Amino acid sequence: MSARLFRNARLLTMDPALGDFDHGDLLVEGEHITAVAEHLDAPRHADVVDAGGCIIVPGFVDTHRHMWQGLFRGIGPAHSLKDYYDVILNTHGPALTPAELYTGQLLSARAALASGVTTVQDISNIQDTPERSDALVTALQEAGLRAVFAYGNSYPYAVAHGCALPADARRVRSEILHDDRALVTMALVTETGGDDDAERANAALAKDLGLRTARHFSGSLSAARLRDIGALVPGTTVIHGNGMSAEELRIVADAGGSVSVSAPIEMIMGHGYPMTHAAKAVPGLLVSLSADVETTVSGDMFSQMRGAYQAARRAWHHQQRPVTAPVGVRDILRMATVDGARSLGLEGRTGSLTPGKQADLLVLRADRPDVAPVHDAYSTVVLQMDRSHLDTVLVAGRPHLVDGRPCADSAALLRDAAQATRRLRSPKAR
Repeated sequence: MSARLFRNARLLTMDPALGDFDHGDLLVEGEHITAVAEHLDAPRHADVVDAGGCIIVPGFVDTHRHMWQGLFRGIGPAHSLKDYYDVILNTHGPALTPAELYTGQLLSARAALASGVTTVQDISNIQDTPERSDALVTALQEAGLRAVFAYGNSYPYAVAHGCALPADARRVRSEILHDDRALVTMALVTETGGDDDAERANAALAKDLGLRTARHFSGSLSAARLRDIGALVPGTTVIHGNGMSAEELRIVADAGGSVSVSAPIEMIMGHGYPMTHAAKAVPGLLVSLSADVETTVSGDMFSQMRGAYQAARRAWHHQQRPVTAPVGVRDILRMATVDGARSLGLEGRTGSLTPGKQADLLVLRADRPDVAPVHDAYSTVVLQMDRSHLDTVLVAGRPHLVDGRPCADSAALLRDAAQATRRLRSPKAR
């Protein structure tokens, strides 16, 4: 069994029972974290890593990313939500072959790992054939990322056939993603455009398959309505939620749900003001962070943390009657790690540096002139760092980045991406 002992690091464990360490040791054996303390004796079989000058945090958890859009990264810097539907969902999405979906999916997964995102809920709203679904899941499994494959209808499929999820979702669950302890697990995207029958059908499917759900939401929709028709699935990830009232947010919280905030996208595309601060005012409501679409913004969590923090601070300064303490940098890092894991039902495996959990962790270099000196390690991670400070990324003990360099060779992947891009740009593909 392989083992690594990280010695003399600042440890932000995100576990209240453990606390943090200004100078601490962390032992990884096989897939798991086995010990955290001020000092640990090195097992004879362990590689000892001098992590002095580094900060170790849990891997970041992105609770909402459309990973199939990896081939379109940066294509729509000024997209509105309408532009996104017209260009990405209605035009480019249907043009992709299963092989191209695989390439875009793997590209997004590699990018996530290279930027410290070790867990992603993949909001895969592109399902319309079994071949597409299989290609997307295969890419996730090959990447070695911890992922929740949230199966959802493509927009054209929903328009043509209705919003109830097709029977192929059962095949994916029973034949491919049946193991809830695997790195890649399953959820459902249950958006219906207001069709009560489809809402009930999708909620019943989630219950039957034993799956959580995710769905885009705003103040124009009603969690109370979903509750009243029996379609508010426990543990649902409410995506965006801009403009939701405190009463509606409490309904989500009472159902064990959470809100996934994608602050940069929400402000660029015009979804409404990010809910980072408003959601924090609701007792028991989990808030997590997400990149949403790489078609417009970077998929790294450093950008999401800063955007969410800035939006929350502005809300605090400008609200007329404050009802809660302002969001702080500790809150933001918790949203990006352990609360993201809790939102996805993965807190038993990831999200904190707790012995017994799988070793999803980041080693961040804090001994460089652009971030030192470190007065508050949380502030340093949230507001001073970016992906260039990543030294090591582990998922279930497996290294994906070491000494700042990716472990996977992406040369063939980049060639495939370039070839797919050339085809998609050709007039025949439009």
